[in-house]
Amino acid sequence: MTATSTASADNGVNVEALLGARQALSQAPEGAQFKWRASNEWLHGTHSRSSVESYYGLGTDHDHRSAFSFEADHPLVFGAEDNAATPVELVLVGLASCLTAGVAAVAQNRDIQLRSVKATLEGDMDILGILGGDPEVRNGFSGIRVAYDIDADATPDEVRALVAQSQKRSAVYDILTNPTNVTVEVR
Repeated sequence: MTATSTASADNGVNVEALLGARQALSQAPEGAQFKWRASNEWLHGTHSRSSVESYYGLGTDHDHRSAFSFEADHPLVFGAEDNAATPVELVLVGLASCLTAGVAAVAQNRDIQLRSVKATLEGDMDILGILGGDPEVRNGFSGIRVAYDIDADATPDEVRALVAQSQKRSAVYDILTNPTNVTVEVR
């Protein structure tokens, strides 16, 4: 499918806009430099609330249509109050959301109609690391598994190709599978 053709699949993704942005930003790469922002406030115990309101891109600041709020806590088995999903579960949500958005975009671009897409994720973690019980144990996930159930007007090979292309272009997949410099400071 080209940027000017009309697709018969309607997965709700404006592929023409995405392809147009890719072309424009390839010619003006300084506009492709984005800064995503979040702020977090402690509430009580291990419970906190994060908010997302604005970001920088295309050479200027932008406000989201509305502010978004996310809460995180730890479960009762950690001696916490279990008021929200854990931060590591939010990482799984981010990965699932990014990969699934990619599946929809790639399907739209390839003129494949989706009927349903469901991802199930599991992340393995030995919590002795974060509890300080074993200095040799990693604090984070030792592995993550993503399983998709996709119903689409496509062959099984075409569906696997959708998921593979989504994985290849997923920002969150890249963040999780490649080192990222993180700087923490106290002001």
